[in-house]
Amino acid sequence: MKVGAILPQMEMAPDVGALKAWVEAVEDLGFDHIVLYDHVLGVDPVVHEGWSGFYDIDTRFHEIFVTLGYLAAITSLELAAGILVLPQRQAGVVAKQATEVSILTGGKFRLGVAAGWNAVEMEALGMPFSQRGSRMDDQIELMRELWSQRTVQFHSRYHDVEGVGLSPLPAETIPVWIGGIAPPALRRVGRLGDGWFAPYLPDDESSFDQLRSIIDAAAVSAGRDPASVDTEGRVNATKNDLGDLAATIERWQTRNVSHVSVATMKDGLHTVDQHIDRLRTVADILQLGRGSHDAHPQ
Repeated sequence: MKVGAILPQMEMAPDVGALKAWVEAVEDLGFDHIVLYDHVLGVDPVVHEGWSGFYDIDTRFHEIFVTLGYLAAITSLELAAGILVLPQRQAGVVAKQATEVSILTGGKFRLGVAAGWNAVEMEALGMPFSQRGSRMDDQIELMRELWSQRTVQFHSRYHDVEGVGLSPLPAETIPVWIGGIAPPALRRVGRLGDGWFAPYLPDDESSFDQLRSIIDAAAVSAGRDPASVDTEGRVNATKNDLGDLAATIERWQTRNVSHVSVATMKDGLHTVDQHIDRLRTVADILQLGRGSHDAHPQ
């Protein structure tokens, strides 16, 4: 099982030195991968009265593909978009950007996507919120065509593509992982996903198994092997969670997940040094980097 770290971009100063220091620490401490998640526009709660979203206009987000390109130059770790809100972007542009990150990382890149929840953001970017799910299905199919074919003909409800292609093509297939826990999202994972970005493991583990069963059933219906759809879980590393961290990792292992990522956010850590210190504690608890990555929990 691979153990990664989630970039705490909302709680770090938007400073290149802080970003570089965090990435170097993640690699030095023995983590396997870095996860970035994405929003483009924040919502002004004064204008949108009653706004109750997770983020607002003052929440900081690095632009995800620019940041991934920078990280590719300073680390050898696998990079993962976890997750990118795909329907509010053009599929061809995302395919091109993901290809570039895959090339720059030597193929160590996973593209995690989801349909999104922020209607205000999506509409502001010119995409109808009500069409986001069906549009994303279409986009994934088109991107895979663009990644694998020199010239593409693709005609659908959302795309009318005739005789175009990307150059260069990615050196190898770019894995598309899908996030979400609503039944339509889970069925999409089973039909189309190489992997699933799962939420935190709930106290009632049967609830998690029920979510995974929807994925597995959809995979079987699509003629796919459910075992081919990997899972990345998430682990909180707040001060209150550290005592149970090793046990939480073991619970994920019993679910046969391929990856977990560690979040250090929402615990009053507001400097890069504080987040690095917390990751150092996590690395000590999990015994990461003891000689090689083979020392990770298996």
